[in-house]
Amino acid sequence: MISSMTGFGKSNGVYQSKKVSVEIRSLNSKGLDLNIKLNSTYKELETAVRSIVSSALDRGKIDVSIYIESQGSHPENALNVTLATTYYEALKRLNESWGEPPQNYLSIVMNMPNVLNQADGELEEAETMWVLDLVSNCASKLNEFRKKEGDSLKAEFEKYIDGIRKLLKEIEPFEQERLLAIRERMNKALRELDTAAVDQNRLEQEMIFYIEKLDISEEKMRLTHHLDYFLETMETPLCGKKLGFIAQEIGREINTLGSKCNQAEMQKTVVEMKDLLEKIKEQVLNTL
Repeated sequence: MISSMTGFGKSNGVYQSKKVSVEIRSLNSKGLDLNIKLNSTYKELETAVRSIVSSALDRGKIDVSIYIESQGSHPENALNVTLATTYYEALKRLNESWGEPPQNYLSIVMNMPNVLNQADGELEEAETMWVLDLVSNCASKLNEFRKKEGDSLKAEFEKYIDGIRKLLKEIEPFEQERLLAIRERMNKALRELDTAAVDQNRLEQEMIFYIEKLDISEEKMRLTHHLDYFLETMETPLCGKKLGFIAQEIGREINTLGSKCNQAEMQKTVVEMKDLLEKIKEQVLNTL
């Protein structure tokens, strides 16, 4: 069910003599950041287009472009000479005032707003519905693209989660070794002291308390639970934000492990866990 926020969709068709194209591009974003660029013929459709796209794509930085590629021999296909000339003269003056070398002004002017494909009058209902269907189809194509990208994200997440799980297992052989080393250091220190004046019961309590503080069994259990929960959550729709929260919890447990380890090999393993977690966090930002 996991999907990427990155995607691209394109749909085109011909209505009477108009060839119309719709393109939608999407990048990651915390919310919905929707930018719509319409040919002037379809300006009145912006609200409807916004509604269709926002419902279909949920969130992301989304750019929608609808343009007319050609309109056959209809009179509305004529070049707006007055406007094109105005653009040309303004660009030429600006370029010369900057001291820049001459440019291909014609290609620039032809891409300026309202130079081509100007149409007067209201849209027919049939054309309106046709264009909106084209937008909906394009959004569906982008969602298919997102799902394919999501499959790749899922494979990466599974690899990183499995890596953290394996590293957690690698810590186990060092745990007993670490506790034995700590006990030996404490016993050595006690042998060097005059223990006659030491309250033995209090001493034993303090030693037990100290060793319990270094115990990491609870952190290991919680980390394992979070890793399992991450994989389960990937199977639910629109899980990107939730995965981000789970990744934060994974990070807390890894950090606690690091602070409790007090052993070189264990700390090296924790650093490797953190590296894998950072890769997960980077990809979560692109997860829908």
